[in-house]
Amino acid sequence: MKLFKAIHIKKKHILFTVAAIACVGVVTCLVPPAATKVSSIISAQNERKLPIYCVETDKPQVSISFDAAWGAEDTDRLLQILADNEVKATFFLCGYWVTDYPEEVKKIAEAGHDLGNHSSTHPHMNQLSSEQIAKELADCHKAVKDLTGIEMNLFRPPFGEYNNTVIETSFANSYYPIQWDIDSLDWKELGADHEINQVLNHKHLGNGSIVLFHNDAKYTPEVLDTIIKGLKEKGYEIVPISQLILKDNFEMDHEGRQRKIAKAS
Repeated sequence: MKLFKAIHIKKKHILFTVAAIACVGVVTCLVPPAATKVSSIISAQNERKLPIYCVETDKPQVSISFDAAWGAEDTDRLLQILADNEVKATFFLCGYWVTDYPEEVKKIAEAGHDLGNHSSTHPHMNQLSSEQIAKELADCHKAVKDLTGIEMNLFRPPFGEYNNTVIETSFANSYYPIQWDIDSLDWKELGADHEINQVLNHKHLGNGSIVLFHNDAKYTPEVLDTIIKGLKEKGYEIVPISQLILKDNFEMDHEGRQRKIAKAS
């Protein structure tokens, strides 16, 4: 299982780097996701559509997120650290993780953290049809709703992989696609000091940043308290992604930064 995890996470971040380099253009979203509406994405023909990597904001706020797709032995410790620091985070859950660890999901939800969709089976989403993507979203959504009653609206594609079909299908199914602009690199297991430095001194750290962690990374439970305190010392308020992102009247710049549409003068 550990070998499977390492191979897939490594590929995830290689593909993320390639995707980031390839991103160009601006995507304008005029209608937010809603249960009874289909989001409109207006863009030039053949333009690459982007998920939300970060948010343009004057508020000194950042978000911490965890991808949950494998083990769950660190859950209690992570939740305790978050509680001790009075921080709410966002947990992106795979459907099979929800099935395997229902009590952990309940604990996360009861603690008031965001629950996000990380697909049902952790596939390569950019290799799927829109119908298959929608099923991945729906199956995970149902698993979480049946267990917690929560209607999720945040989606992080597995491996960081996406294409226009993934983005369009996400919005069409009332989901905001979420990426990150700060990778803790906890998946590389480079040591506690490296992980702390990677986050607190990251060149992209700023208002509206989204930090990526994994729920079962080797050093994250050890360094999370230090990182949270470090972010607060830098003046940042840590909020869940649901409170960080814009829900309507936004556009995406070429770097995946979500920003409010300027009003016409």
